[in-house]
Amino acid sequence: MAIEVGTKLEGKVTGITHFGAFVDLSGGVTGLVHISEIADNYVKDVNDHLKINDVVTVKVINVDKDGKIGLSIKQTVDKPVEAPRPPRAPRPDRPSGGGRDGDRPGGGGGGGFNRDRGGRSFKPPVGKTSFEDKMSRFLKDSEERISSLKKNTEGKRGGRGAKRM
Repeated sequence: MAIEVGTKLEGKVTGITHFGAFVDLSGGVTGLVHISEIADNYVKDVNDHLKINDVVTVKVINVDKDGKIGLSIKQTVDKPVEAPRPPRAPRPDRPSGGGRDGDRPGGGGGGGFNRDRGGRSFKPPVGKTSFEDKMSRFLKDSEERISSLKKNTEGKRGGRGAKRM
């Protein structure tokens, strides 16, 4: 019998390792059920789920050129088809359409927090700001950040407590 990908077969567990279990299929052909393919939930120890000489139903998930056969136990269990989720109702605090932060006026996607990357409060400007105002605010913020970085890293260089001059 030729072993093809997708077929379900009966097999007998012949060996257990820390990374999976070897299953004898038929005619002396052996495949490996990897630990991730034993159950849908987390498998810490294969011995908790399988024992030697257990008869299991496996599904062939791959056959390598060199003859290695990959098997799965968890794919043999037919899962119930999940009903599609109903569409979400629009939230009353958000305008309809798109639903992304970039679509809202004043929203550039900040994750919903009123903080910039430096951890300081961000106050959005009132009205329209010119390019020069934006540029001067950017320069001021970047200079503050650079100076705080220098202060925090200045004493960490060197070693043995000596400061460099």
